[in-house]
Amino acid sequence: MSLPDRKEAEVRRLLEQRTAEPVPADLAERALAEGARLLRRRRALRTALWTGVLAGLLALAVWSLVIQPWSDPPPVTTPPAGGW
Repeated sequence: MSLPDRKEAEVRRLLEQRTAEPVPADLAERALAEGARLLRRRRALRTALWTGVLAGLLALAVWSLVIQPWSDPPPVTTPPAGGW
């Protein structure tokens, strides 16, 4: 018996020996509920992240309009009066 044939025969023997384990009757409903819960969590997380990003952009826009960092700062000292 060659190597692949021996492996195949061993797998077949293991599958035939294995007894069928009972599957819970509500397995599909539980899987559906778990999947729906995961989707709700992902959607809530995505919404929270986008809300945070938009709030940050809004804060940056308000800050830049109030502070106007692109304009020249006011002079700190007065220019000298008269000559030297």
